[in-house]
Amino acid sequence: MKLNRRKFVQHGSAGLAALAAAGCGMPGSDVSAVTDPTQADGLGQAMLLSKGDVSAQELLRVALDRAAAVNDQVNAIVTPMYEAAQQKAAAGMFSGPLQGVPYLIKDLSDVVGVRTSYACRAFMDNIAQQDAPLVQAVKAGGVNIMGKSNTPEFGLIGTTESLALGVCRNPWNLDHSPGGSSGGAAAAVAAGIVPAAQASDGGGSIRIPASCCGLVGLKTSRGRMVGEQNDTQVTQIGVRHAVSRSVRDNAVLLAMGEAGSGGLGLSPVGFVAAPTKGKLKIAFSTDTAKGTQPDADVLAAQQQVAQLCADLGHEVVEAAPQYDGQAFEDAFLDLWSQMAWGVREQLLNGGVPAAQLENLLEPWTLYLAEHFEGVGEAGLARVVALFTEVQATVATFMQDYDVWLTPVLTSAPPRIGVQAPDQPPAVLKQRTFDYVGYTPLANAIGTPAISLPLSWNTAGLPIGSMFMAKYGQEKLLLELAYQLEEAQPWADKRAPLLTT
Repeated sequence: MKLNRRKFVQHGSAGLAALAAAGCGMPGSDVSAVTDPTQADGLGQAMLLSKGDVSAQELLRVALDRAAAVNDQVNAIVTPMYEAAQQKAAAGMFSGPLQGVPYLIKDLSDVVGVRTSYACRAFMDNIAQQDAPLVQAVKAGGVNIMGKSNTPEFGLIGTTESLALGVCRNPWNLDHSPGGSSGGAAAAVAAGIVPAAQASDGGGSIRIPASCCGLVGLKTSRGRMVGEQNDTQVTQIGVRHAVSRSVRDNAVLLAMGEAGSGGLGLSPVGFVAAPTKGKLKIAFSTDTAKGTQPDADVLAAQQQVAQLCADLGHEVVEAAPQYDGQAFEDAFLDLWSQMAWGVREQLLNGGVPAAQLENLLEPWTLYLAEHFEGVGEAGLARVVALFTEVQATVATFMQDYDVWLTPVLTSAPPRIGVQAPDQPPAVLKQRTFDYVGYTPLANAIGTPAISLPLSWNTAGLPIGSMFMAKYGQEKLLLELAYQLEEAQPWADKRAPLLTT
């Protein structure tokens, strides 16, 4: 049983060759001095391979050894593709900027011949017939896919604890969530299995786990990536990209995966390689749209980051656009629930008895499907109208600013179980929206936003900071990210599980 698929536009080999050349340098670092692949990011590993210091088999062996050591604890990889990856490494036929670098695909995206379960008990035997567009793009960029990563059911929640695939745990503290829905991707990177991993974001699902696991997570503009270039409607809230340890890995994966043109007049970003040199005007706020404040540790972290930006010469102004936060939350839930309703209807139309649904779909998914019954076409029209209004409001606000800085989440990573899909739906709804009070906006209005790992609390848990820019301004966000990475480096911060 299949969900909808998108058309693929493939990069030319000349563009990948240019990326390979551009990706060999990083401001402020001597890449040639990196000799240990376990300490290198993805581009660093690719350079070691291109210089002949390591083979693709050795890079894969590092990843496989690490997976053997920690995956039983974190449950990040749910569908191993180890044998296929070993065969590809042995053949050594890699090209592109990330040649031979081990990589993971989230279990919401198709890899031909491999199960795509959507973390749902109804799809555990669902074998993909072709690669998803972004999977084709990263393959062309040279990655060696070694498995599929854990995710919540259909990516419908901000934690990764599905009944089908099991609990995924945070390498910074195994009692805490790695976030979701790209929780397995983030846990695998934070645990040192791979330097970067494919992820997707429909309401914060790249930025949430990036914040929880101390990583870089860029939510791209609507229509930016391959297979998404025709997504121009406000109801198209999902994007696919990656989480990574370094900014430059995120930048090269963007360049590998973006469409030649797309969205509302988007042109390619290319590989962004250097920090910003200009003075930016940055709006700064910590209130959610509903007027609530984050936890004290998150608030203190964002204030420190705002000061860091000011110390770097940027103008930081406390300001935020004004719109009805409760109405926006209600509208987002109305749209969000459509996916669950569609899956339920697909199963029913496929002959699954209604009495069997509770054995195939999680309580949260069934709750969302029932919620959408009261939404319908008229409700979706109201969603479009409200999102369009909010989009205009934020666009007007952003005319005066280059970037808008907020928290990613209202708290540090929660404990396992707090947002599990079998919590009472009313409780889970409240906890979820209180937790993700900042991230859904960028999905609704289509703008890019990035989570950067600039803070940790006294318990040693990561706290991300989110920077949002105008539509199509990924280049600006990556340049600012490079600058902040240099000013307050995080490469030496390793999760306790990674140091074992």
